[in-house]
Amino acid sequence: MPRFTETSFVTADGQVLPLRKWLPKGEAKGVVLALHGFNDYSNAFESPGEAWAEHGIATYAYDQRGFGAAPEQGLWPGRAALAADAATAAHILRRLYPQVPLYLLGDSMGGAVAVVALTGESGAPVPAVDGVILTAPAVWGRATMDLLPRVALWVGVRVMPGLTVTGRGLEKKPSDNIAMLRALSRDPLVIKETRVDTIYGLVDLMDAALASAPRLDVPLLIMYGAKDEIVPKTPIRGFVASLPPDCRRRARLAWYEDGYHMLLRDLEGPLVIADVTSWVLAPAAPLPSGADRAAAQAFLRTGSQISLGLH
Repeated sequence: MPRFTETSFVTADGQVLPLRKWLPKGEAKGVVLALHGFNDYSNAFESPGEAWAEHGIATYAYDQRGFGAAPEQGLWPGRAALAADAATAAHILRRLYPQVPLYLLGDSMGGAVAVVALTGESGAPVPAVDGVILTAPAVWGRATMDLLPRVALWVGVRVMPGLTVTGRGLEKKPSDNIAMLRALSRDPLVIKETRVDTIYGLVDLMDAALASAPRLDVPLLIMYGAKDEIVPKTPIRGFVASLPPDCRRRARLAWYEDGYHMLLRDLEGPLVIADVTSWVLAPAAPLPSGADRAAAQAFLRTGSQISLGLH
């Protein structure tokens, strides 16, 4: 029987994944199931989870397969397994909180997992949630990549799938919170060297998430930082432009001019965390930061001109 213990998530196929939770002192007003990003783990939500708990929101996060302290760290588990785990965890939380709104939050890679899970793309059961929060979702699929990295990845996965690579030399700035980045560099549960076949699996996941956008039909909060150097603007705008018209009209978009990729942990992370709090407790209310005021124009500025072959 899939279940949560105090420190573990037992999945439908018996895997035991580390679980963290941040619970309010009184009755929960909302529940967030949080999916972490690539090479990260559930500890990514410590500060947000503590803040949300103060406002009556319960947060649950687990180390996804292949990451953190989960089994087979560094090996790609496949998007079907990742999506199935999200659906199973959501089902458990529905049992634990039958009368409380439940939201699925996906950060970066976790956002791609959430999209794939919600559209049933992988064949796994669809999570029964009341809304979805995507923070800098990883939707940088092959359709929006240059030819050289696509060819390099195709060759690498066939010639040296077990080769590990690092991000050194790429000169990408994931956040302006330098103290936090230094702490991550010392954390043994954060993966520093990544197998080529794991990167290939991630790109397959991002492909699937980008292609699944036209099938999304759920209340959405999509958050993106204008200074994001990890997921480019073109695929984000293409993703939003490809949402079904009704879904796009109902979606709450938040564009952070000073935001980087790690929105919840940037120096302005408290603003993003407060916006999530507001949307979970009062989805129709304007976001406290004002990041939603001109967001539609920023997200769709070139989206209508992007042809990704998704339809």
